[in-house]
Amino acid sequence: MLLIAGLGNPGAKYRNNRHNIGFMAIDAIHRRNGFGPWSKKFKAEIAEGELDGQKVLLIKPQTFMNLSGESVSEAMRFYKLEPADLVVVYDELDLASGRARLKTGGGHGGHNGIKSIDAHCGREYRRLRLGIGHPGVKELVQSHVLGDFAKVDQTWLEPLLDALADNAGMLTRGEDSQLMNKMALALNGKAELEKPKPEKKPDSKPSGQSHIHKARDHKPKLPTTGPMAEMLRKMFGAKDD
Repeated sequence: MLLIAGLGNPGAKYRNNRHNIGFMAIDAIHRRNGFGPWSKKFKAEIAEGELDGQKVLLIKPQTFMNLSGESVSEAMRFYKLEPADLVVVYDELDLASGRARLKTGGGHGGHNGIKSIDAHCGREYRRLRLGIGHPGVKELVQSHVLGDFAKVDQTWLEPLLDALADNAGMLTRGEDSQLMNKMALALNGKAELEKPKPEKKPDSKPSGQSHIHKARDHKPKLPTTGPMAEMLRKMFGAKDD
């Protein structure tokens, strides 16, 4: 069995917070892959299902973020799972909005939910970090993290979560780099569609210049006398000696 945990805070007040992107990711996987109904167990909301023929338990701890490890470890003990059987999905300040990183082990990076899981479950589990961007100054971090996603964020949030949900089976197969490629492609493809076309640079030659002059590097030698000379002078101009 694979246990996929999404981190967040319970309650309507926090539902659309950036800090709850882990819950949002689990909900997207649940919707797209025919999981069973949500039930309450292990101080969490859980749902059972399969991804690519492997049994999977989705879990959203309801302990509040800082105590997430209590819930996840209880589920792991019940099903006799090891850290290698756990994937945790959570928000990452130090990744640009819409970016994702997946690796096994590592530090908590100041994330209190991950601190709790490290303490209760060990550290050698897979961590799927979803970037929410940094507000730029430390003083704004709390309001940024606990603030709701803005309307403009939906341009990257929805494609990111859809790509994860559509390719969640890669988590059961251990195809971590392939999953990252799929998620990056979902964002990059949208960026290409929205990228404005570069403006055409104006010709460096004066717009009133004759095409004859553009095609030649020097003026033709002009007759100096007669009707033809007069006509050519009008067409090409002539310098006084």
